[in-house]
Amino acid sequence: MKTVAFITLGCKVNQYETNNMIQQFLQKEYKIVESTEKADIYIVNTCTVTNMSDRKSRQMLRRVKELNHKAIVVACGCYVQVAKEEIEKIEEIDLVLGNNEKKEIVKIIEEYIKENKKHTEIGDVMHQKEYVELGETTYTEKTRAVIKVQDGCDRFCSYCIIPYARGRVRSRKPKKIIEEIIKIAQKGIKEVVITGIHIASYGKDFKEEYKLIDLLEEINQIKGIQRIRLGSIEPLLITEEFVARLSNLEKICHHFHLSLQSGCDETLKRMNRRYTIQEFKEIVRRLRKAFEDVILTTDIIVGFPQETQKEFDKTYQFLREIKFYKMHIFKYSPRKGTKAAQMTGQVDGKIKEERSQKLIELSNKKEKEYHEKYLGKEVEVLFEEEKNGYYQGHTKNYILAFMKSQENLENKIIKAKCMDTDTDHILLEM
Repeated sequence: MKTVAFITLGCKVNQYETNNMIQQFLQKEYKIVESTEKADIYIVNTCTVTNMSDRKSRQMLRRVKELNHKAIVVACGCYVQVAKEEIEKIEEIDLVLGNNEKKEIVKIIEEYIKENKKHTEIGDVMHQKEYVELGETTYTEKTRAVIKVQDGCDRFCSYCIIPYARGRVRSRKPKKIIEEIIKIAQKGIKEVVITGIHIASYGKDFKEEYKLIDLLEEINQIKGIQRIRLGSIEPLLITEEFVARLSNLEKICHHFHLSLQSGCDETLKRMNRRYTIQEFKEIVRRLRKAFEDVILTTDIIVGFPQETQKEFDKTYQFLREIKFYKMHIFKYSPRKGTKAAQMTGQVDGKIKEERSQKLIELSNKKEKEYHEKYLGKEVEVLFEEEKNGYYQGHTKNYILAFMKSQENLENKIIKAKCMDTDTDHILLEM
């Protein structure tokens, strides 16, 4: 029995696709082992969202060969899709697969083993017009399941390489999604996370009008599913109509991750983001009006080309005003093949670090303030696992919570009172 190990970098979409590849190998009676163990085949599902992701992908591809120099090393995923010349320089790699070839990974590897037939041609995702089904498998994170509903992105933000790695928007058929979630519910899983590369674009490629909100309304009716959580969403999705319909779904989680990227109109324009700060304020107002306990998180890029101190100060003041629960701060790094990489006025690394630290401090402060609001209040938590005597889980609006219990709380939804707080979690008692 041949052994296979996986290393997955990047987003939930990659994790979802790795799980499918694992199932393909299991069906062919391969044994799956940990990535730190000696294996016959190592598969690295790469990421290319930042320069650091590229570097980590290269490191992992070289490192696995040290565990077994006779092993077959397979590189697949987004970095492979956009960095052919760099990939060719990594001698440790035996096979390369693009994102579209993941569905045939076992066949490709077996042909290589049998006939020494190398697979070097990577499919052009930019010409892929329809969503490719990967199979009847689901990626499950502890007590929640991740559901991929679409692939690709048509936005072409000036800093982002992902449209070139994933191609144009392709939406998964609603019937397939609903069938998958029904099976998940029958297994006792209570929460689903709706994910994709750009889920706000879901349905735009269908001939008949069918949008993300239509899909969510169908999911809301599935018996057994108690929570529907959305992955990262484009702010412009949040129209009055969308919020009005969303607020009628009792299973929707009151946590929204809105990819802002900057709090300054001038910077947003250079980024090719398609909203203004005033429009974003209105989006936040809609959500807070509709959901009393809503929590908003975001991504921010600091040190984007030509970002002056004045522009950064605008961003900082805007973020103070909006009061996000949590902010994920990224220092801009040029991505070869994007418009931003060719821009003049690249910001010094030291300045990026200073701006990054200032926003991290603001984020930590806001997160702590949010937690303190819950002191003495009752919250509802879906518990996921036990660690060091504490069960941990998340509230419906995605606050991390811990509670001691003699009873097994895994995959149970429990109401309990918040008795203490920390920067990154709250502590509960029955």
